[in-house]
Amino acid sequence: MRARRTFAALLLTASLAVAGCSGGASDDKGESAAGPAAREGAAGSAADRAESDAQHAAPKKPVSLAPAHIIRTAALEVEVADAQKALASARSAVEMAGGHVADESTERIDDTHVASRVVLRVPQEKYDEVLSTLAGTGRLLSRKADAKDVTDQVVDVESRIATQRASVARVRALMDRATKLDDIVALEGQLSSRQADLESLLAQQAALKDRTTLATITLSLSEKEKEEEQRDDDPGFMDALGGGWDALVATGRWAGVVIGAVAPFAAVLVLLYALWRWGVRPRLPRRAATTPAAPAHLPWPGDSNAGGTGSGPARGPGQD
Repeated sequence: MRARRTFAALLLTASLAVAGCSGGASDDKGESAAGPAAREGAAGSAADRAESDAQHAAPKKPVSLAPAHIIRTAALEVEVADAQKALASARSAVEMAGGHVADESTERIDDTHVASRVVLRVPQEKYDEVLSTLAGTGRLLSRKADAKDVTDQVVDVESRIATQRASVARVRALMDRATKLDDIVALEGQLSSRQADLESLLAQQAALKDRTTLATITLSLSEKEKEEEQRDDDPGFMDALGGGWDALVATGRWAGVVIGAVAPFAAVLVLLYALWRWGVRPRLPRRAATTPAAPAHLPWPGDSNAGGTGSGPARGPGQD
């Protein structure tokens, strides 16, 4: 009986020992299997943290903005010694910068000096350089520069073009599916109207592109007037004599004009008088002279002129 109990105790003890060894081995295997995974997870989290820290530490890239569209114009007035040479120099400078001459005019003023006006188109990146070159060709009289930002207008036109193109595409798609003649005619009218609007927008876009790509410079060149003899501001004797002679000539000229204007009327009047004097007047009847003779003076008695002797005063009729 004791032997059985002893054997059972030994068997139980051996089984417990085997169970403990197997449990320890399994724990060691679990730990050995979980170790790499834990280490990989820790390494991954550390890498993520390092990358996040690097991203925060690195400087942020600037946000790229749409390029500005600016229309640049300038006007220069320069006095030069020789306008033709200065014009040739300006033309060469613009052509070297990649621009061209848009308009040019030259005139001679009072046969004393030459003036030229030229409109130049130059690329935007060469605008300042060409402007400085042109201003240094002579004595700068005036300078005016202007810059107008039309970026909003350019963006608006581009957006409207995209919308209009989509609209034209929709109308064309409807025309492809339309079967009725009335629908096709109505869609053709819509398509023509929208294509016209699209072409107008494209023309605006081309004009804006040209004005924002090339700057406009208006250059006015003038020669210095030739120096003449200095004259006093107050008129002298010769000036007065010349002025009087000019006035006399002008008066004679106007008198001749007046005489020439009156001469035809005077000739007609003289002709009429001659006809009356020698053609009409001799034929008129002459009137006889009917003037009565004056009565003879009769002397009164006592009148000394009648040879009387009386010394009294002369008496008139009706006196005793």
